[in-house]
Amino acid sequence: MDVDWVALREAAVGAMHRAYAPYSRFPVGVAGLVDDGRVVVGCNVENASYGVGLCAECGLVSALHASGGGRLVAVSCVDSAGAPLMPCGRCRQLLWEHGGPQCLVETATGPVPMTELLPYAFGADDLGRGTPSGEPAPDVVPNRLLEFVGHGAVFVHRDVAGGRPVWTAYWERASHADEASGILQEAPTWADAAEAVAWGRARTSRVVVVEADGTLSWAGVGDPPAEVARVWRP
Repeated sequence: MDVDWVALREAAVGAMHRAYAPYSRFPVGVAGLVDDGRVVVGCNVENASYGVGLCAECGLVSALHASGGGRLVAVSCVDSAGAPLMPCGRCRQLLWEHGGPQCLVETATGPVPMTELLPYAFGADDLGRGTPSGEPAPDVVPNRLLEFVGHGAVFVHRDVAGGRPVWTAYWERASHADEASGILQEAPTWADAAEAVAWGRARTSRVVVVEADGTLSWAGVGDPPAEVARVWRP
């Protein structure tokens, strides 16, 4: 995707002028190009309790998801003079999470990918490594599906593999242009339903176990919906 860096920086400057920075007197604006072509912006918002101030990139990421989600392709962050400004360490992690390793960030010497700004980054692929022995580790959500985490529902059900009964699942979310079937991801198979449920919970709070007779059990977070009468027990 072509990036109009001039226009992106102008959007960041516009956001900078709306910053709330009465304590530091250091307004920051940021603009991000999303993979569907739209531009989202953010500005820093300070607080009398200094530690709870929000960086501009925090607002950017909130605007990204509040306006429909997607992945960041390019980001321009500016200071009060409209010059490129480097995101802090925490915000580089935010940009990695929502743009990935190839997201471009404008610098004083030109755009650079996140791999240069945050080498050896910690990301979703690192999750599950420290799972205590005996507990199922949820599979890592593929990068292309990260924008859907927290949405849709996972249905865990019985299946047969190699002539043996197993458990599997599918993650469903309808009405998405790239996923016409509504199925976001199909799970592998496990011998234990608990592993399939853990896979589902890594993706959404709505997890339903479908028994062989069609009975539904709620394995998600919070109270079960009205249409699911039972609560699943491992």
